[in-house]
Amino acid sequence: MKLSTKARYAVRAMVDLAMHCDQHPISRKEIAGRQDISPHYMEQLFAKLRDAEIIEAVRGPGGGYLLSKRPDEITVGAIVRAVDEVLAPAPCLRTESPLACERMPTCVTHRLWEELNSRTDEFLDSKTIQDLCDEARQLSEAK
Repeated sequence: MKLSTKARYAVRAMVDLAMHCDQHPISRKEIAGRQDISPHYMEQLFAKLRDAEIIEAVRGPGGGYLLSKRPDEITVGAIVRAVDEVLAPAPCLRTESPLACERMPTCVTHRLWEELNSRTDEFLDSKTIQDLCDEARQLSEAK
């Protein structure tokens, strides 16, 4: 199981936004520059994050983006799901387009993949943007 670039970039961008938006909006261009992500790609990710109500856009001069919730209320799992990332370890577990597998009723490994999928979701939902911000601060202090 591998996270896509889309999911990894979205999580990085959200941590950056959380660490820099002290009550004022941050432009997508600023985040893209700090994170070395294409501004066009950031636009696509932020549209999905906005639709999921994880971030909000502020228009006009001095506009940009703010978190819609506190960083400790935003999970990594919510971000990954917002950018439409499918993490199912086997094609038969994909909710959007599950593979019709004739072996499923007797498949010995199906329950294994279901449990792995469940634990992955639980893990990603147990980590918040605040957790990642705290880790980032600890790393910068250790330098």
